[in-house]
Amino acid sequence: MNKIPVTQIDEAQIEEIRSYYPPEDKFYVRLIEGRFQNLRRLVSWPLLAMFFSLVWIQVDGQPLLFFSFAERTIYLFGLTLSWHDLPIMAGLMIAGACLLFFMAVGWGRVWCGFACPQSIWTWLFIRIEDWAEGKASQRAKNDKLPLTGVRLARRVLKHVLWIATALYTTLTFSGYFVPIQQLIVDLATWEAPLYTVGWVICMAALTYLNAGLVREKICLHACPYSRFQSVMFDKNTQTVTYDVARGEPRRMSRKQRAAMADRTDSVAGADNLAMAAVAHTVHDVQTREAAKSRGDCVDCGICVQVCPVGIDIRDGLQAECIDCGACIDACDGVMEKIGLSKGLIRFASEAELAGNSDGRNGWRAVFRPKLAGYATVMSCAVVAVMLGFMNTIDLLVEVRRDRLELFTRIDDQTVCNNYHLKVESFNQGIDAVTVSVDGLSGVKLHGQKEIDIKENNAAWRSYRVCTSQASVPRTEIQFVFSTPDAEVRKKTTFLTSSI
Repeated sequence: MNKIPVTQIDEAQIEEIRSYYPPEDKFYVRLIEGRFQNLRRLVSWPLLAMFFSLVWIQVDGQPLLFFSFAERTIYLFGLTLSWHDLPIMAGLMIAGACLLFFMAVGWGRVWCGFACPQSIWTWLFIRIEDWAEGKASQRAKNDKLPLTGVRLARRVLKHVLWIATALYTTLTFSGYFVPIQQLIVDLATWEAPLYTVGWVICMAALTYLNAGLVREKICLHACPYSRFQSVMFDKNTQTVTYDVARGEPRRMSRKQRAAMADRTDSVAGADNLAMAAVAHTVHDVQTREAAKSRGDCVDCGICVQVCPVGIDIRDGLQAECIDCGACIDACDGVMEKIGLSKGLIRFASEAELAGNSDGRNGWRAVFRPKLAGYATVMSCAVVAVMLGFMNTIDLLVEVRRDRLELFTRIDDQTVCNNYHLKVESFNQGIDAVTVSVDGLSGVKLHGQKEIDIKENNAAWRSYRVCTSQASVPRTEIQFVFSTPDAEVRKKTTFLTSSI
């Protein structure tokens, strides 16, 4: 790697970048442009668009994505799932968790930095703050001034926009469980139930606090992912890393050299001119020796300024780091500006930084046991979910015997049993179901033979089954529920005696 001598570096540019270091109690996130930030937006903005739009989309009068507790039904992109299909949703979550672990083993916390809702909403609120109150350096300066006039108006505008965004987020999220149109109408006309109003207020307040004020503390203190990442990571895991061997020792800034010169001048003032000359000579020798051994890091601090969790990546891997790549884009910009090669901060593994080729592109880095294990479990979960979707329940039936009366004897030969039946359809194409009984000769079914699903779905109906040809005390029978395309059978018992 060819390094440019320090005398060729335009340090005015570096001082231009070095505007401030974040204080310990509060830091101001500086927005940056770069390839990883573009990638993050390419991932997060479509996710935001899907979240805010899917709740309004309907196909053939049915929502595209909706979780109905009242109907015990899940509408999932054209599929209608019953509560009996909940294991499929569990399989989806297992597959998603395995995908998350697989990505963590391979590329660190890229989910946190690029697709996690916490990060997406945090960046969204930061952008609102940047638009309302100005850039990070301006916000840092304004916080030292009295909050009056234009600064007060900008601060109020920021919080109003934050509250509006939190409220819109809450309404959208609630719309996946309660019809969004009816929810908005009820809230606008003050006809919404008290528990609905309380839910909206609480969720909006939590969103406002979480994305606007708490932010990175959630990633460190509330999210378990940051705590067990050390268990998933190995020496071949690609994470955002500072190349210590290349960057250290850091180059001194103009301010640091000026401070050293001031200390030398103080020696000259205290002693004679000869000692001052010796001190200047030692200073020049030290400066030349330091120039030969300087690393590429110019200690501008911009990698700290752009970090949404307020850490210094040069201190090594930390639990707070979400691998968003903001510090990579910032550092690459500085390196390009001063004429050095990019990659001082980059996605790299421990093995790569140690000079192990397997850490970069060897087969061992790709097909390692931990990565293969998560991939295998994820594949099995995906296959199970696909099989589940292929065998969803279109018609759910339940049969219950009348517990108050086991059987009724009409005469010496005729015996009747009472049953309660419920038919619930999860297929929009099923309009009616025909009910019959099988397994018993001479049987007569008293009740509604054809059930209109559209009229009253999932309602309990009473039926009576009678026969004069039962020869044993207990007989197994089947209720048959027929549609034009399918048939569902439900077993039960027919009793003629209490013995």
